[in-house]
Amino acid sequence: MSKEKTIPANRYYLTQAVIGAVILALALALAGVEASMGLKKVLYDLPWFIGLIGVAVLGLGLANWKKSGKVEGASVTLSKSRTHDFLLNNAIILALAVLVVVICFKEHSFMQLKVMKDILAQASPRIIIALGICFTLLIAGTDLSACRMVGLAAVISASMMQTVEYANRFYPDLPQINPIFAIIPAILACMCFGALNGFLVAKFDMHPFIATLAVQVIIYGACSLYFDLPPNNSQPIGGIRPDFSAIGQTRIFAGEGTFLGFIKDIPILGTLVGNISILIPIAAVFIIAIWFVLNKTVFGKNVYAIGGNREAAVVSGINVFATIMGIFILASALYGVGGVLEAARTAGATNNYGVGYELDAIAACVVGGVSLNGGVGKVSGILSGVLIFQVIQYGLQFIGISPMWQQIIKGIIIAVAVAIDLSKYRKK
Repeated sequence: MSKEKTIPANRYYLTQAVIGAVILALALALAGVEASMGLKKVLYDLPWFIGLIGVAVLGLGLANWKKSGKVEGASVTLSKSRTHDFLLNNAIILALAVLVVVICFKEHSFMQLKVMKDILAQASPRIIIALGICFTLLIAGTDLSACRMVGLAAVISASMMQTVEYANRFYPDLPQINPIFAIIPAILACMCFGALNGFLVAKFDMHPFIATLAVQVIIYGACSLYFDLPPNNSQPIGGIRPDFSAIGQTRIFAGEGTFLGFIKDIPILGTLVGNISILIPIAAVFIIAIWFVLNKTVFGKNVYAIGGNREAAVVSGINVFATIMGIFILASALYGVGGVLEAARTAGATNNYGVGYELDAIAACVVGGVSLNGGVGKVSGILSGVLIFQVIQYGLQFIGISPMWQQIIKGIIIAVAVAIDLSKYRKK
């Protein structure tokens, strides 16, 4: 048997807070050394990153310390098995941390807040797509049609948002409509196909892999037919209106004349959020909304119940048909939003937009702790999974690693994550 040590919870979390304070003090000292010795081109924004870690550890420690004070006799047990479980559950994140350190040593300029903001901006549409696909994974299913819905939404929205001056307009006689009237049809089109997915799975008990694979092919064919309509004739859609592309390209707090531009001049706050992509707060809104749906609504609890034990869910009176329909429709709406944001971010679209996004989203969810066996998964895990892959992709490109090696590394991470998930499931 492994030796165990039990210590009072308030002492444990107070120690955690002290460690956070020490890390924060180290960051401040490093910032002072950087300023006095002119090491900006060596350390870049490293003091900021260390400081953010210190603030996070300090805040978490104080919050838990305050909670533990309300529970009389609360304690924390330390043991080898608990340490093993922690390392197992966070193996991918720890490996990522090591990779980031290696990248930073190889290319110091990676240690910039600008780089972090770029990674978050690129990850934002993918986070929304992954939030959609997590619903299907939570019921031990999947959704292979997500990628084609992203492309469908991108093509539909972009085709209606071209400037009058553009020579090859998709709709030559279409007036300059409000962007919302292009976004809504794009999302509704995806929701129609999402309803078809849900109907095939819920009504005929068809495996989601087969159902969504069939719908994926249908969507691609329909999107290609639409994309091939004259006068476009399968040409990449360009000439996107600035008011639409602004949805994906605007930098908030960027400077004079921009929304709340004065924030960039505020010490610390301006450095952290100045010149940040509008995609990041948009993704944050969806993260909060999906967290609320999964944790605070009957629908969310039903999703977990069906994923945990479908037969038990039926016996308990849950309307499985309606819930599964709702899952696929909600997921498709999120894919549609992701597609619209991608079209706005890149100021264009083709019928091949979104290819591979569904596999990346599934992989990110699994790496983030969403079990393929259903019933287990958190929004925070999905967020971390998407960011892990985005950091890997961005970081390896940053130091000039071949895209082929990037695919190998990504595949290894997916295999390890699934192996860890299955090992935890077997233990249960």
